[in-house]
Amino acid sequence: MRLHTARILRLSEDLPVLIEIVDTEERISNVLPSLDEMIGEGLVTLEAVEILAYRSASAPKESPES
Repeated sequence: MRLHTARILRLSEDLPVLIEIVDTEERISNVLPSLDEMIGEGLVTLEAVEILAYRSASAPKESPES
């Protein structure tokens, strides 16, 4: 059995893509018209989420006095 690279690459052309965006409802609503123009076919779901923790390594640490 031989596998041809070109055929394997062709198999990946139709794989699903999942993009998750977490932002305010207003900002997501503003981007939906542009997203609609970019996507020929697909599914968009909107979910309410609760963020339990967010820590950025580049964010300045708060001093004990503040």
